[in-house]
Amino acid sequence: MNSFLGPEEVLDQLDLKTDMIAAEFGCGSGVFAIALAKRLDDGLVYGLDVQEASLSVLKGRSLLENIDNIRLIRCNLEKPRGSTLTDFSLDLVLIANVFFQVEKKDAIISEADRVLTKGGNLVIIDWLPGATQGPAQGKISPEKVREIAEKTGFKMEKEIEAGKYHYGFLFKKP
Repeated sequence: MNSFLGPEEVLDQLDLKTDMIAAEFGCGSGVFAIALAKRLDDGLVYGLDVQEASLSVLKGRSLLENIDNIRLIRCNLEKPRGSTLTDFSLDLVLIANVFFQVEKKDAIISEADRVLTKGGNLVIIDWLPGATQGPAQGKISPEKVREIAEKTGFKMEKEIEAGKYHYGFLFKKP
């Protein structure tokens, strides 16, 4: 894998079904949301972000690429029920490069737990603390992410190869 995070290579490591309902929490410009939507052509992908500008970029990209299975939600994932999604409504939640910039990491993982179906998957990709690339501050260790997810009730399934500057985990909701 390249030095930088590649959404296609990350998604190749997941057992995706074309009819899954998924969300990218903190989607930004939607790198993963677009890649997911292309693979889940009988499914649906939600792109959730607190910034309207990011969602606007994702909307433009999805229109340019004729992707019609993405729904955008402006929300604050650090608040209770912040995603506005229905309980137990998703098969997959993906969170990439978000934790370095938020305070309430546990609230975001709890929100993922609330919206995931039993047996649903939580994928977390973030910057390695010692990486020479990425944000200068706020990086969270893989051990801490795993601790928060397991404390919330998720079971670790496997580590995901995410490039030289990132770590990745696949958790399952029991």
